[in-house]
Amino acid sequence: MVENSSRADEFASDEDRIRALLDTRVEALRVKNIDEVMSLNLSDIVVFDIPAPLQYLGNEAYRKSIVSWLESYQGPIAFETRDLNITIGGDVGFAHHLFRVSGILHSGIQTDHWVRLTYCFRKINEEWWIAHEHISLPIDLDTSKAIHDIQP
Repeated sequence: MVENSSRADEFASDEDRIRALLDTRVEALRVKNIDEVMSLNLSDIVVFDIPAPLQYLGNEAYRKSIVSWLESYQGPIAFETRDLNITIGGDVGFAHHLFRVSGILHSGIQTDHWVRLTYCFRKINEEWWIAHEHISLPIDLDTSKAIHDIQP
């Protein structure tokens, strides 16, 4: 019984660490601190993002996409996380949630949309890192266009 209790405590602690990592990421995005955003990822991260290409291989490739996205906004970007679910198994874990992004683009357009986010994590030397990120928008299958105004 003690062994199971200890293991549950370890997972609760790991879940807290992953939550803290994601909170740090959101705050870094909010203030456009690209170096901090990138510091949370493994160097060989694989990212499936909304803009092309189909995938970004490695932190440096992904950095270019994040910089371009952050620079498209005037001032800070607002974020809201909803329905965060974290699962941990040993030295790997994953999380998924809905993520609201809102702000004003340099073009003057106000954005406010929800995306779906999935992360895969690896624990290396007792530290959690983002190994994979998948961001998506729902699409209308009749028009093949992204749906930006859907609400959870």
